[in-house]
Amino acid sequence: MKKYTYTEKKDTRSGFGAGLQQLGQTNPNVVALCADLIGSLKMDAFKAENPDRFFQVGIAEANMIGIAAGLTIGGKIPFTGTFANFSTGRVYDQIRQSVAYSGKNVKICASHAGLTLGEDGATHQILEDIGLMKMLPHMCVINPCDYNQTKAATIAIADHHGPVYLRFGRPTVPNFTPADQKFEIGKAILLNEGTDVTILATGHLVWKAIEAGEKLAEQGISVEIINIHTIKPLDNEAILKSVAKTKCVVTAEEHQMNGGLGDSVAQLLSRNTPTPQEFVAVNDSFGESGTPDQLMTKYGLDTVNIIEAVNKVMKRK
Repeated sequence: MKKYTYTEKKDTRSGFGAGLQQLGQTNPNVVALCADLIGSLKMDAFKAENPDRFFQVGIAEANMIGIAAGLTIGGKIPFTGTFANFSTGRVYDQIRQSVAYSGKNVKICASHAGLTLGEDGATHQILEDIGLMKMLPHMCVINPCDYNQTKAATIAIADHHGPVYLRFGRPTVPNFTPADQKFEIGKAILLNEGTDVTILATGHLVWKAIEAGEKLAEQGISVEIINIHTIKPLDNEAILKSVAKTKCVVTAEEHQMNGGLGDSVAQLLSRNTPTPQEFVAVNDSFGESGTPDQLMTKYGLDTVNIIEAVNKVMKRK
């Protein structure tokens, strides 16, 4: 098992803020809109450096999406910012009609996604957003794993023409990917080669997959770990190549089992090479208030759950 280390933990929302700040300095067409959550989205630096390209919309998320869609007509590249729950569930009609339907070049940037929002509770812990967004035609869906990757993804989506949903979070997590990485939309990253089982992880679960891989290696199990930072378009080639070797797969995500990464992988495998699969995800449940670690453990999104899923799926080969 390849050894991964980190020197610090950082929140992925700060990676978005750093990436947006860099875009403000390098791309004059980038504009930013926020729904009264500048500090939470780490958009302060962009606003300070580009006051004429920043729009505080207030608590009016539907209006924000409409304004963003309009700005693209003049050649601007709008980045909208609010919590994931408000970025998707609250404004789904506007995204569908004004952005996805006409393929507008809007970047929907969503913080505080998933259970790791923690104490704010179930009303804010959206676990359906990936499913909502990936079902929309023309929509690209990205869920990076750490600060560095989120910064790189933020910069990369400015060059992608078309609507994008970029998902990130509030808690600090191990920052282990290279600071100088080149982010390729739709290109999965092989973190560890293995022969016994494939783990496909996204977002905060990528580090959990690495921890699981280390413990499984101690048991003599050879784990292939792949970072699926882009859920749509999915890197079909990388996934099919891996499962052709390992013959079984575990998907891991901070999202509902229905509609997430595991759902996309299952569809891919069923059409090409039916393969035993286990899901590490929230099983048809809302969240609740608690610390991020408590919630990840209670809802089965921890290192031990990935290990259990691996042991289970290997018996099905």
